[in-house]
Amino acid sequence: MTDTLLNHRAEGPASAPPLLLGPSLGTSYALWDKVAPELSIGHRVIRWDLPGHGGSAGELVSAGATVGDLAALVLALADSLGVHRFAYAGVSLGGAVGLHLAVHHPQRVSSLAVVCSSAHFNGARPWRERAALVRAEGLGELAQSADGRWFTPGFTVPELVRDHREADPEAYAACCDALAAFDLRDRLAEIEAPTLLIAGREDPATPPAHLREIADAVPGSTLVEIPGASHLAPAERPEAVLTALRAHLDGGARRGMEVRREVLGDAHVDRAQARQTPFTARFQDFISRYAWGEIWTDPTLSRRERSMITLTALVAHGRDDELAMHVRAARRNGLTPEEIGAVLLQTAVYCGVPAANSAFAAAQRVLAEEDGGTGD
Repeated sequence: MTDTLLNHRAEGPASAPPLLLGPSLGTSYALWDKVAPELSIGHRVIRWDLPGHGGSAGELVSAGATVGDLAALVLALADSLGVHRFAYAGVSLGGAVGLHLAVHHPQRVSSLAVVCSSAHFNGARPWRERAALVRAEGLGELAQSADGRWFTPGFTVPELVRDHREADPEAYAACCDALAAFDLRDRLAEIEAPTLLIAGREDPATPPAHLREIADAVPGSTLVEIPGASHLAPAERPEAVLTALRAHLDGGARRGMEVRREVLGDAHVDRAQARQTPFTARFQDFISRYAWGEIWTDPTLSRRERSMITLTALVAHGRDDELAMHVRAARRNGLTPEEIGAVLLQTAVYCGVPAANSAFAAAQRVLAEEDGGTGD
């Protein structure tokens, strides 16, 4: 790194699609510590520090700075790494940088995720006052109150609070100047990149209404609200943020969820999503990306054929609970009751009569429900 470039950390295969991650005011790229390693499996992740934060030189920014100035520094970093077009995700001020890039440099941004951020930050006055306070007294007092602004009660990340305390006061104040001048509300409709908005439901700084305002203005955008998250959602609820980002960044996951709903039905998928917890979030994401986004979307076999294979495999392994679900799926995929029966009869030969007997009983219950109009 030179003093003319933002400090950064690159992870993941050099040949993978690039993804830039922007931080919030007062933090460093450590804000993404619990998310970036997972994203780097399929992306070349480049996370950067604001001027005067982490390892970036404070002299990269001066009083009166704008979000456009910060965006120019991000583009200079990307150029130095040979990255022309990239996906981008940013938190708070980092999210504002992403919005600016998507509006003013649309040819550079392939997709955008705006996390706990806004198209405006409640007017210039509070940020000018904060900038004046920091220039006069430093960051000690603000660092002491960081937990209350950043996290839900009882949660903290000491490393991020330390980064806040150790930031360069003049550079921090210049970033406050940038927030004071930022208002992109009248340009949001120009954003063409696929856009995800992530809101922390407990965020006092940029509450969900701010993200909803962007979602309402950006064509085709998606809004996700994360319960139990305040302003620094990637640090406080990394599993939920990771799941949302993966679904947004991975077209296979989006298509996988569409196919999953088409085959299994909205009611089943909605129940699975409602039961999702931080413990099961990665498994649900895996199902959508791999089983439904790669295997079921492969055109080599038709959905009818896949249903027949799936029924056979479930009978062979005695998975009667899953079998009922896939009997319903087979009907959606065009199999008649007679064809389902023929598949189960085939399993009697190769999987055993007892297994087929249980399968016929499970299938008969499902088909009887459908005949009676009580199926999904």
